[in-house]
Amino acid sequence: MTLPDERFRSVLQAEEFLRALTDPKLTPKVPKEIRRRALGCLRHYPSYYHMKEIEKALPHIMEERMEDVKRMIKYWEEGKKFTNEA
Repeated sequence: MTLPDERFRSVLQAEEFLRALTDPKLTPKVPKEIRRRALGCLRHYPSYYHMKEIEKALPHIMEERMEDVKRMIKYWEEGKKFTNEA
């Protein structure tokens, strides 16, 4: 199960990874084709602003931070789904 805040962090970490791939100082010995492809992915990658807009529109999909109680309820709801399906 992936929670909205985990998804938000994952997108930000993927961006950080792609940016590192484009910088020869951070990632030496990476082939030029990989750097070019990483740069291409970043060309239309969602900015932090866009991530926050997604969060406003779809907090059940993407959320920067979740309160502990909300996280606990999400885990309970997901566990209940799995228990009822079995």
